[in-house]
Amino acid sequence: MTERDQSAGRFITFEGGEGSGKSTTTAALVTSLSASGLSVLATREPGGAPGAEHIRSLLVSGAVDRWDPMAEALLHFAARREHLEHTIRPALEDGTWVVCDRFYDSTMAYQGYGQGLGPVAVRNLQFVALGDFAPDLTIVLDIPPQDGLGREINSDASDETRYGRMGAEFHARVRDGFLAIAAAEPDRCVVIDAAQSLDDVQDAIWQTVSDRLGVTSHGG
Repeated sequence: MTERDQSAGRFITFEGGEGSGKSTTTAALVTSLSASGLSVLATREPGGAPGAEHIRSLLVSGAVDRWDPMAEALLHFAARREHLEHTIRPALEDGTWVVCDRFYDSTMAYQGYGQGLGPVAVRNLQFVALGDFAPDLTIVLDIPPQDGLGREINSDASDETRYGRMGAEFHARVRDGFLAIAAAEPDRCVVIDAAQSLDDVQDAIWQTVSDRLGVTSHGG
């Protein structure tokens, strides 16, 4: 991961398949970090900056097959570049901690593994768009795809359902992708069982953040 100045904020990302609880746990961690006296920004992908939010609408709705996998990955990295330059990097340089619902690991899992683009192609795009920028900590919320998709169907009232409609085999490959990423980068990634109760998941997340990044008081 990129070494940041001690006065800079820390960058934490949540990853996982559909319905793994990223939005809920992102909000809970932001509340806990804020209560610990830190300046914290919550953000998401695709999105998180004006241009990136426009691209989001192209990716999360519409027909399942509307994009070629390479075109889809390019859109994700275009949005991510905007997000990094206009939101994430300025906040970190200002000393704010940034907690993000998805980052580049999602493109590796969804397009690299799920859509068959391959790890090398995604990694090359990542280097062009982001250089060596990386999260300080990535929390992978792991849940069997059928369970996560069941949660998503019951909770999502929006039209942002494109990825959820991509089929069981696709989502199995996405899960395998996230687990492979975490196994390859244990210094950055921690896998947490998202099928546990919400309280247990949030406790495990807080313990991970405390152990890895040295936050010592939990006011959440």
